[in-house]
Amino acid sequence: MNSASRRRVAPGFWLVAPLLLIMALGFNLPLVLMLGRSVMGEAGFTLTHFIEIVQVPAYLKVLLNTFRIALITAVCCMLLGYPLAYWLRRLPARWQLLALAAVVIPFWVSILVRTYAWIVVLGNAGIVNRTLTSLGWIDTPVAFLYNELGVVIGTINVLLPFLVLPLFAAMLKIDERLMRAAETLGASGWTAFWRVFFPLSLPALAAGAILVFILTLGFFITPAILGGGRVPMVANMLDLLVNHLPNWELASTISTVLLGVTLVLFAMYLRLTATRGQA
Repeated sequence: MNSASRRRVAPGFWLVAPLLLIMALGFNLPLVLMLGRSVMGEAGFTLTHFIEIVQVPAYLKVLLNTFRIALITAVCCMLLGYPLAYWLRRLPARWQLLALAAVVIPFWVSILVRTYAWIVVLGNAGIVNRTLTSLGWIDTPVAFLYNELGVVIGTINVLLPFLVLPLFAAMLKIDERLMRAAETLGASGWTAFWRVFFPLSLPALAAGAILVFILTLGFFITPAILGGGRVPMVANMLDLLVNHLPNWELASTISTVLLGVTLVLFAMYLRLTATRGQA
């Protein structure tokens, strides 16, 4: 390498080059191997595994079920997270810190612990069912767990902060004077909110919903525990294909499909965050 080439390289590049190499091998090599397994068969290149996913109803059902649960979770997080973020924005600064601490503190608790805690709360002999029974509202316990409802509740509990925190940060950047200007021009508080504030916060809301959707696609612990094995999702199916059958080629193919969907959604997320930054 001549002196001109050396000058073009950042001074600290060679210090971090070993770390970059380790990261490339540690993160990208398994990904390349997975992509290779998805299109390789005994006779060489093949798309048989992708065709099998479409033709076998069980695999297609699990994929569609995962996307449906992810969509339900994202919508519920939007409905719950937007009012919460807006309420946080309107609090005085001191109370905002306390409220944000209440949102952030669950991150300090293991997902496994939080998931098992829902069994104590929503189980047949849990707090909710005992309270409803003591009030005389129900005669038999309500089945909150070991079904899709339990999986959605547990997933929302884990992922709601991922929507609330970025959305709250985006709401803080919206100039309050815009609302006052709308009200000065004769708009009511409700009209000013829907015509001014909500459109400005919509890109951040959509970006947060996409992030929640992406994270839900790879959930494993929550569906396994709160679903009781009755709510199959992609991560649980991959565990079955890799650790029990095993069928690495089919597992790689399903992972590749999931990766493709995730990359498309991530591109949408980056586009929305870029739009929010420009606004």
